[in-house]
Amino acid sequence: MERVPFNIPPYLGIEQNYLEQVIDSRKLCGDGCMTKACDRKLEEMTGAKKSLLTTSGTSALDMAAILSGVGQGDEVIMPSYTFSSTANAFALRGAKIVFVDIRPDTMNLDEKKIERAITPRTKVLVPMHYAGVACEMDAVMELAKQHNLLVVEDAAQGVMSAYKGRALGSIGQMGCFSFHETKNYSMGEGGALLFSDEQFIERAEIVREKGTDRSRFLRGQVDKYTWTDIGSSFLPSELNAAYLLAQLEHADKIYDDRMGSWNRYHAAFAALEERGRVERPVIPDSCRHNAHMYYLKAKDIHERSELIHYLGETANVGAVFHYIPLHSAPAGLKFGRFDGTDEYTTKESERLLRLPMFYGLTEEQTDRVINAVYDFYQKN
Repeated sequence: MERVPFNIPPYLGIEQNYLEQVIDSRKLCGDGCMTKACDRKLEEMTGAKKSLLTTSGTSALDMAAILSGVGQGDEVIMPSYTFSSTANAFALRGAKIVFVDIRPDTMNLDEKKIERAITPRTKVLVPMHYAGVACEMDAVMELAKQHNLLVVEDAAQGVMSAYKGRALGSIGQMGCFSFHETKNYSMGEGGALLFSDEQFIERAEIVREKGTDRSRFLRGQVDKYTWTDIGSSFLPSELNAAYLLAQLEHADKIYDDRMGSWNRYHAAFAALEERGRVERPVIPDSCRHNAHMYYLKAKDIHERSELIHYLGETANVGAVFHYIPLHSAPAGLKFGRFDGTDEYTTKESERLLRLPMFYGLTEEQTDRVINAVYDFYQKN
C-alpha cells in the first residue's frame, strides 16, 4: 500500500519556466527581477507597505530582532508553543524571552495573559499565528499601544490568512513569513519580512545587504556603497525567488486545493468529536485561515503516541506531533522564563497530532487517513 506522506512540497509545474528564465539571464544572485516581482506580489496580497524577501523565515525574524533594537536586559514576550526560531532571533540579541500560556482553542498565545507579563524591560510582543489562525490582534495591538511596545508578527504559517479582513503579517509593525518546503507556498528555503511601519524600511535594506547601503547605490541615491551598519546575507538567490513567484501568482489555486482537503477532514471528524474521542481545530469568526495544517487532539500524550504509531505502521499514513514547548527545553530554561502558570501549553501540546496536508492531496488519500483514524478509535 502506497504511503500517504505527511508533506509534499508544492509544485505547480510552471516553476521550471521561471527557473529557466533566471538561468538564461545569468543573473543568479538576489534582488533581481524575480525577487522584486515576489516582493510586489506580497505587497499586493497583504497590503503591507514593503516586503523584503529573505533566505528563510528564520532570517526574517533575525532581521526583525535587529531592527527592533533589543539588547541585553530587554524582554520579549511570546508563546512557548512555537518554533525555536521565534525565540532564537531575540535571544541572539541578548534579550530575555518571556513565555506566556496559550489558549486551548486556537493554540495561540493567550492575549489575557500578556499584560501581567509586561515589565519596564519589555520591548517587543511576538504573537505567533499557529496553523495560520490569527491571534486576537486587536487586544495585542491595544496592549502594545498602551505600553509603547513593538509588535513583530510571526506569521510563518500565515500566508493568505487574515484577521478581521487584514492579512497576517501586515498588522504589527513588522511581520515574518516562511516559504520553507513545509509551508503552503515554497521556495525550498525562504521567507519575507513585511513592514506596516515605514520607519524601519531603509535600515532593513541595509541589514539585509550585509550592513551595506548597496540598495541605495543601485537606485542611484549614492555614488558608491559601503559598510554602514550591522547586517548579514539575508538575500535569497533569484533561483529561489523564481520558484516562489510561480506559486504566488497562482496563490488562490493552492489555497483552494488545500482548503478542500481541510474541509473534508473537518466534516469527517465531526462525529468523532461529538463522541468525545477527539477535538478538532477551532477557527474564530474573526479569522480567515489558510489550511496550513489539519490537526486533531487525542485524549493525552499516550493515546496520541499510539495513534501516530497506528497510522504509520498499520495504515502507512504519515502523521506527526509538533513543537515541544520552548520553556521546558534546555535553551528555553537558559534564555527565557515562563510567566504565570503553564495551564495549557504543555497539556495541549502533548495531545496534538498533525495529519497529512499538502497541495495535491487527493480525496482518496484523505479518505484513507480518515478511515484509519476511525479504525483506531473503533479498536480502542
